[in-house]
Amino acid sequence: QVQLVESGGGLVQPGGSLRLSCAASGLVLSQFHMSWYRQAPGKELELVANITGDGMSTNYADSVKGRFTISRDNAKNMVALQMNNLSSEDTAVYYCNGRHCNYDIIDYWGRGTQVTVSS
Repeated sequence: QVQLVESGGGLVQPGGSLRLSCAASGLVLSQFHMSWYRQAPGKELELVANITGDGMSTNYADSVKGRFTISRDNAKNMVALQMNNLSSEDTAVYYCNGRHCNYDIIDYWGRGTQVTVSS
């Protein structure tokens, strides 16, 4: 059974940092492109960042470029999102997503972790 479990969310002050983790099990992580999405209250799901299966290529939403960094450790079955200089605009539920590199239909989601940026 495939599971993606996010952790690391919480309450942080503006300008602060958080590191989200996604622990994967039941799959060969290197076979999956991994992404972080977020959904703020009343807003649509937004792609935040993604990273290819081999970790060689990353992409970021314009709103987080220069502040967030996505990384992965296939040997440890982990994906991380380092978030710096957070603002209230970053408040959302953050979801980990894995999509098979060769078969788009194979797609998994975690349950999400809440990030709240507030003073």
